[in-house]
Amino acid sequence: MQPEDLQLLVTREMPFGKYQGRLIADLPGNYLNWFAREGFPAGEIGRLLALMQEIDHNGLNDLLTPLRRR
Repeated sequence: MQPEDLQLLVTREMPFGKYQGRLIADLPGNYLNWFAREGFPAGEIGRLLALMQEIDHNGLNDLLTPLRRR
């Protein structure tokens, strides 16, 4: 994980699929868990989805609250 990855979670939108256009930080846990079971996509988006799944799975979503734009 890079330090800037946490900021990307609250600014980067999902580029495809059912939740296209939704911030990665706002993706539902069951969707993130599906990727964990089936495999994350390659590249930055996969890395961010894996990080968000880990944060969500461990109940650490509040870490992102101060990073969200107001």
